[in-house]
Amino acid sequence: MNPVIETILKRRSVRAYAEKPIELEVREELLRATLRAPTAGNLMLYSIVEVTDQKIKDKLVKTCDNQPFIARAPLVWLFLADYQRWFDYFIASGVEELCQENKIPMRKPQEGDLFLACCDALIAAQTAVIAAESLGLGSCYIGDIMENYEAHRELFNLPKYVFPICLLCFGYPTSQQMEREQTGRFDEKFILFENQYRRLTPQEFDEMFLETHAQVFHGREEVMGARNVGLLTYTRKFNAAFSIEMNRSVRAFLKTWSDS
Repeated sequence: MNPVIETILKRRSVRAYAEKPIELEVREELLRATLRAPTAGNLMLYSIVEVTDQKIKDKLVKTCDNQPFIARAPLVWLFLADYQRWFDYFIASGVEELCQENKIPMRKPQEGDLFLACCDALIAAQTAVIAAESLGLGSCYIGDIMENYEAHRELFNLPKYVFPICLLCFGYPTSQQMEREQTGRFDEKFILFENQYRRLTPQEFDEMFLETHAQVFHGREEVMGARNVGLLTYTRKFNAAFSIEMNRSVRAFLKTWSDS
């Protein structure tokens, strides 16, 4: 099999790490690959904060929905959607003066710019994930970094046009993690459409979640008061306290971003 495809297909989230430090040359190779990630217009609208302070890691355990393995990860990278760097460069380059000379308002980063920066940061993060896998490292995304925006802004000294889009933990997986069964994925017919988007029917949803339902419910009529995967996911994830906090946090950031 193509080794790149093999690396992608065998990858799984790793939340338990062997007590083995990541060698300097491995970290450097990981960073080198990450910085070659595709980027919009070669602008590299992202920054990476390497979290080495154990006190900060310990804080992230609590602010990222109580996930203790963050504190034990040998390498933690925070990926930031970053338009501050370019906006600061525009100022340093004399864009304000240029706009004044031409009697036009200076445009500030807007919603589309934010989305583009988020894409850049996530593409870089996923490039890091695949590179890590090829180097024998396990990794795990922490999307909960989008919660508690105010606390994370203060913790990492984030300016106006920078948003923490994801946290990544890296480390050598334990033997149990390496042997753990992969989680399933939806069949391609429910994901890949030709030319136009297509909404699924109730019958297709039944087929789509048939295996998941069997795994979760094990013949039981209910799990946590829910009788199917949709009700369970809505209760445990979509409408859970962490999800509500994430949306509040993102709204708070968007207000900061859009305030002139």
